[in-house]
Amino acid sequence: MKIGMTYDLRQEYLDMGYNELETAELDVVETIEAIEGVLLELGHVPVRIGHAKALMKALVKGETWDLVFNIAEGLKGAAREAQVPAILDVYGIPYTFSDPVVMGLCLNKALTKQIIRDAGLATSPFVVVNGALPQPIPFTPPFFAKPVAEGTGMGITEKSIIEDSGVLAGICRDLIRQFHQPVLVEQFLPGREFTVGVTGTGPDARIMGTMEIVFTEAAKGQTYSLENKENWKGRVALHPMAAKEDPLIREVERLAFDSWNALGCRDGGRIDIRCDLEGKPSFIEVNPLAGLRPEYSDLPILCDYFGTSYVRLIECILNSACRRMGGGVGK
Repeated sequence: MKIGMTYDLRQEYLDMGYNELETAELDVVETIEAIEGVLLELGHVPVRIGHAKALMKALVKGETWDLVFNIAEGLKGAAREAQVPAILDVYGIPYTFSDPVVMGLCLNKALTKQIIRDAGLATSPFVVVNGALPQPIPFTPPFFAKPVAEGTGMGITEKSIIEDSGVLAGICRDLIRQFHQPVLVEQFLPGREFTVGVTGTGPDARIMGTMEIVFTEAAKGQTYSLENKENWKGRVALHPMAAKEDPLIREVERLAFDSWNALGCRDGGRIDIRCDLEGKPSFIEVNPLAGLRPEYSDLPILCDYFGTSYVRLIECILNSACRRMGGGVGK
């Protein structure tokens, strides 16, 4: 197949004058090269397209592809991860990963939690703050505060866990001022934290494995912040976990599987789960466009731990997308 590749290259935006924080979610060239190499190895013809504006220019020129491998995060807007899928839908070109509705929904952590809660799945109580705090907060501290629609740990710091309700309003004001969006305030879950890899769609979805996230003494706070994520080696220990070794993992993976399908996610991604005081797993958030940088991003690391190579992971994602097109992966 002729497979287009859509992505947002971080260095391009840095060269335009955007700063490190604004571009934190975007990809490095090594990721593009790795995916391109796998597509070639699988017998396809990869074509680099780039960001949404480059995609639009190519489409206006009449270019087309059998499938687009889309990892474009977008840069601006509440539905930035939905922009490329929406454009491709207009032209009737199939693509990997979730559709625009799911992408827009899952970027908003509060809306995502509402869907999970309404589906009868476990997630911590929460409120959304976009001005004055609701009075009273319908749950007790400690609280956990973060921007409602950011990824890669952006806006999460050592201050995110809040024991004193008296400082909550000030922290929310600071986050609103910095990120120009509402703040999600949850009841903090003090238990174990896991990330679960998923590939496939609907009844064909399958769990690729689970890692426990453990923060070392070198970590800046006990949260998966931007700083801890970008410099995770030495700060974060990633422990592969199997149900036969720890019965809790069966509960964690069932919650991940049910959450994936309740949200309508497709092809591949990650679900983050944390336990409460009693050890009960609760949904934190989903990444339907998980990072694919080899040996760095959680999903490839997780898959490798459980015997799924990087090549096989990309092939699983492609296979899922092609099944939705009505066939297997062609050449």
